[in-house]
Amino acid sequence: QVQLVESGGGLVQAGGSLRLSCAASGGTFSRYTMGWFRQAPGEERVFVAAITRGSNTYYRDSVKGRFTISRDNAKNTVYLQLNSLKPEDTAVYYCALSGTSNYMGPAAFGSWGQGTQVTVSS
Repeated sequence: QVQLVESGGGLVQAGGSLRLSCAASGGTFSRYTMGWFRQAPGEERVFVAAITRGSNTYYRDSVKGRFTISRDNAKNTVYLQLNSLKPEDTAVYYCALSGTSNYMGPAAFGSWGQGTQVTVSS
């Protein structure tokens, strides 16, 4: 059973940056696509970014050019660099693991972390 633990959230002013980390344990991390999702208050959880086994990356349109996903297989960790943050980026950010080596869409993610809060003030 894979366990995912996020860290790095916090309160930041608009235009600022944060770096989220997700440490994985209990599985073969390097084989799978990893992703980040977010859920704002009163809204559904939505896809933010994904990185495949081969380090191909995918992003939702609203974060392209501002967020960067990366992975360090030696550390079993995936990162999400958040730059040029906007108040609308405020949400709980969740790390997720897909049981596939390639990106197969949001529905393929089946293991989740507990989330980390990101709050962007205007």
